[in-house]
Amino acid sequence: MKEPNKGGGFWNNLRQGGMPSAIASIRGGETAQQTAQQMAFIRSLMREKRRPEVLHTPLSELETVIFDLETTGFSHQHGDEILSFGAVKVVGEEIKEEECFYTLVNCQTSIPEDITKLTGISEEMTSAAPSLIDGLHNFMSFVGQQVLVAHGSNHDKSFLNAALWKTSKVQLTHRVLDTMMLARWLEPHRSNYTLDELLAVHGIPIQGRHNALEDARMTAQLWVHYLREISQKKQVDTLGDLYAYLSRA
Repeated sequence: MKEPNKGGGFWNNLRQGGMPSAIASIRGGETAQQTAQQMAFIRSLMREKRRPEVLHTPLSELETVIFDLETTGFSHQHGDEILSFGAVKVVGEEIKEEECFYTLVNCQTSIPEDITKLTGISEEMTSAAPSLIDGLHNFMSFVGQQVLVAHGSNHDKSFLNAALWKTSKVQLTHRVLDTMMLARWLEPHRSNYTLDELLAVHGIPIQGRHNALEDARMTAQLWVHYLREISQKKQVDTLGDLYAYLSRA
């Protein structure tokens, strides 16, 4: 192919990292259209009503998505943001290892040094990551309408709600279960319900802590452990039964 005329302003602009205004306008339009489509998808997903029939699903057949978020801190009200999403699907007591999700997020705030040490996520890594709307859209596409499960879910749910509102002006409508609540119900004698503590006492190997996907995988193992305990010791057969027991715990 013949090399373009190097004297032209068009090609010089491209080589120097610039972009002619007409092309920039087209690219901007494409990005805006994609964002609008992502917002529309997220909004439609949140508008779907919770299916009451799911409450009759046996726990042995229940489809769940176990998830975890890494964040820049503990308060989205004070500007902390999501750094990464991690999730894995579980059907009944079977962890679908091949059906997992992970993405970093290009957060719009600085990452404290202690968070980088804890998670291994640096600003250099997130600068090349997908935007919040991209990461959120892909995560919710993975989740679909499945029941969500997390450990200490208040933190994850609050950040997820903040992200949904920031990008799409909606709130999470999915059912969310908390393995910490299960632990408090099934093991009321414990004084410590951290993920590390519960993994250790139940013999679940701890590896890759504070990586969203690895934490989701370990939480999935804890979820399955509790499902087995429930099936053996409690008169709990369906998701509705589980909600009823947890509401009285």
